[in-house]
Amino acid sequence: MTKVAYPRPLCLARWLAAVAALIIAIVVVGGITRLTESGVSITEWNVVSGTLPPLSEAAWQAEFAKYQQTPQYIRINGPAGMTLATYKFIFFWEWVHRLLARGIGLAFAAPLAWFWLRGEIPAGYKPRLLALLALGGLQGAVGWWMVKSGIVHDVKVSHFRLATHLLVALTTLAGVVWTALDLVGNARGARPARLRPFAALTLGALAFQLMFGAWLAGLRAGVVAGSGWFSLDAWPLMQGSFWPEGIDWAKGALYAASHDPFLVHFIHRWWAWIVVALMVVLARQVRASGHRPASIALHSVFGPQVLLGIATVWSGGWLPIAVLHQLTGALLVVATTWAAHAVGRRG
Repeated sequence: MTKVAYPRPLCLARWLAAVAALIIAIVVVGGITRLTESGVSITEWNVVSGTLPPLSEAAWQAEFAKYQQTPQYIRINGPAGMTLATYKFIFFWEWVHRLLARGIGLAFAAPLAWFWLRGEIPAGYKPRLLALLALGGLQGAVGWWMVKSGIVHDVKVSHFRLATHLLVALTTLAGVVWTALDLVGNARGARPARLRPFAALTLGALAFQLMFGAWLAGLRAGVVAGSGWFSLDAWPLMQGSFWPEGIDWAKGALYAASHDPFLVHFIHRWWAWIVVALMVVLARQVRASGHRPASIALHSVFGPQVLLGIATVWSGGWLPIAVLHQLTGALLVVATTWAAHAVGRRG
């Protein structure tokens, strides 16, 4: 007898939840890669051979020689006396980042093909899953485009390309979470949720905040306010003043808002409160709609995220706190997506 295929929405939802966890993991590793200045340590993109690190001393020396041609080494790490051992440390984080990216691609593409061939994808979900697969492919291309800016043009990667890389990853994360939630609803006979206007506004405000966070990281602007635990001069003030001194307005306000470290930092720290206000309202809408767990999740994340942002400034960008700040940012995308989905559920 021929086996009759049937949709398995809950199975697909669990698979997408696992993919979402992997995306959160790579966002964290990406944060470590940026904070340790590891992003341009591998100067080539080899899809197959790049899965293995150098396996001999000669291979390590060859990789180090390639890195020594980059502006980062010539202007900063070379004069500072970088050794091969130090190079191996930054190589490790970029290699882990790329290896995890390959793993995510495989973890998405292989099960997708399996479910597709077995006819287990519910009606209407194939185009959406293919779009998510395409976003994953785009993320890989954007990642290499970002790294090239640090290999060829500057001692660091372009903060615009860094922001694009992060936002594509978080957009993919939101899409995966939303689709998983829709599949859970599908198993219960519900239609896909709609994105309501206020929820869209909140997600847009969050995306704007995340973009400025990436710009701040790319411009190394996290320390321009000063530092010192519980120092009011570093937060809520910036070097002792509410309005930061030293902003370069020579090329206009728009250029300053996207290039000047002081102004980028100022916008990022105060736009956060607009995002918080919107999330408080969204959480209330979620609770009123009867989806209390999503409301609790949103409340549980945006508070710690603000506190971690302040702690990152006070600590002078201490790696563990800065990485936690990035992790919580990814979790905030998940929680906000869940909340937006909750208020948009239908039938």
